[in-house]
Amino acid sequence: MSKPVRVRFAPSPTGPLHIGGVRTALFNYLFAKKHGGVFYLRIEDTDQNRFVPGAEQYIFEALDWLGIAPSETVGKNEKFGPYRQSERKAMYQQYADALIASGNAYYAFDTAEALDTHRKQHEEHGKTFIYNHHNREKLDNSLVLSAEETQTRIANGEDFVIRFKTPVNETLHLQDIIRGDVKFETNLLDDKVLFKSDGMPTYHLANIVDDHLMETSHVIRGEEWLPSMPLHVLLYRAFGWDAPEFAHLPLILKPIGNGKLSKRDGDKLGFPVFPLEWQTAEGISSGYREAGFFPEAVVNFLALLGWNDGTDKEIFSLDELSQSFDLSRVHKSGAKFDPEKNKWFNHQYLVKQDDETLAKAFAPILYAKGIDVDYSTLVRIVSLIKERAHFVSEFWDLADYFFVAPSSYDEKAAKNWKEDTPQLMQRVIEVLSGIEDFASANIETILKDWMAQNEIGMGKVMQPFRLSLVGALKGPHLFDIAEMIGKDETVSRIQKAINTL
Repeated sequence: MSKPVRVRFAPSPTGPLHIGGVRTALFNYLFAKKHGGVFYLRIEDTDQNRFVPGAEQYIFEALDWLGIAPSETVGKNEKFGPYRQSERKAMYQQYADALIASGNAYYAFDTAEALDTHRKQHEEHGKTFIYNHHNREKLDNSLVLSAEETQTRIANGEDFVIRFKTPVNETLHLQDIIRGDVKFETNLLDDKVLFKSDGMPTYHLANIVDDHLMETSHVIRGEEWLPSMPLHVLLYRAFGWDAPEFAHLPLILKPIGNGKLSKRDGDKLGFPVFPLEWQTAEGISSGYREAGFFPEAVVNFLALLGWNDGTDKEIFSLDELSQSFDLSRVHKSGAKFDPEKNKWFNHQYLVKQDDETLAKAFAPILYAKGIDVDYSTLVRIVSLIKERAHFVSEFWDLADYFFVAPSSYDEKAAKNWKEDTPQLMQRVIEVLSGIEDFASANIETILKDWMAQNEIGMGKVMQPFRLSLVGALKGPHLFDIAEMIGKDETVSRIQKAINTL
């Protein structure tokens, strides 16, 4: 790297942070860590009309939860502060004025009504209205007004914007780290508004000025910003500044069909598209944290949306991702979002958790049901069921029979209960009642020896036995269940099954 790596995530506080934005933050974080650089966060809140209370705090909380908090941001190591654009408002005017002075920008007094009229006139002739070199000298701006008239109109308080004067007849060959050479024709670009009539800069001006002043070395952002790349490079050129390197990340696509992943997809298919829950007057949008995902699992599956390390490896810690990450291995094409695969990732992280941690997470679910259980027993139960779970929230459905005797029996499984089963299970009760050491291995040895001596097939006993204890043909090792619930409860459940079935 020719200069120190400084990368940023620059979200707007206009609502909850979409999972696509989280991936952008993650890739910036990983790139910074890989190159010993700085990952900072800047809040881009110049559009006050779209500002949503609570959204800024949500962004910080989400990144903290995921373990990818910035090293510089609002209120933290503000080396190039402030890190909130609305607090930098006073500085942007001078840069807009500098572009006016250098001839790279101009004042435009066109009203919204006048522009709308031009738009409709173009549409009537099957054309698209673009404010650029084709017509800018026929419109209401300082390119056609004298300097005196321009200043008089400004002094009189007329509304105006400042537009960039896009160069004419240029072919821009720009380099993108992911996409290689990207070509743009300046004649097809419009003269973007840089400074609004309300005295606030647009995204384009504020973004460029801030990236320069904050010494951003690389701009890593979503593919939707690729059309803005020529304007941004031209702005750097107009200011006489060196542009950072650019990398535009592929879109995250819908699980089904084409197009960018949206909140509507999550609502329709039943999965979150936000890292944390978001509440509004209209309702609650679920988040990955509240859905029971481990932050490490979310980071892992997001990292593999559009990137891989060139191997078949799928499970990465954050440190491993930081060491392996390389923008040259980010794909150009979109990455399809797979909710079921994401559950698989969470399962991988769940089974790696120690049983004590999972037991502590499971305990509140039991307490809410009025069940008080010995902690060491709970740890053991968790060890028996976690291999079958994707989330801690699934533990109750996987383990309810450890705490409560079945009140009903699975109809399909009950077909294994034959005419001679009650008599056979009564004999099983006699065998179990005579066992002093009611440990799993001992129960299994004694009962299987008894079956062998009496030439009784395994299926004739084991399936009715499991059905009696669990209410279905599911669960971990049968004799582990028997040990955990104890001899008296085991016998009681078999007797209940005999009486019921």
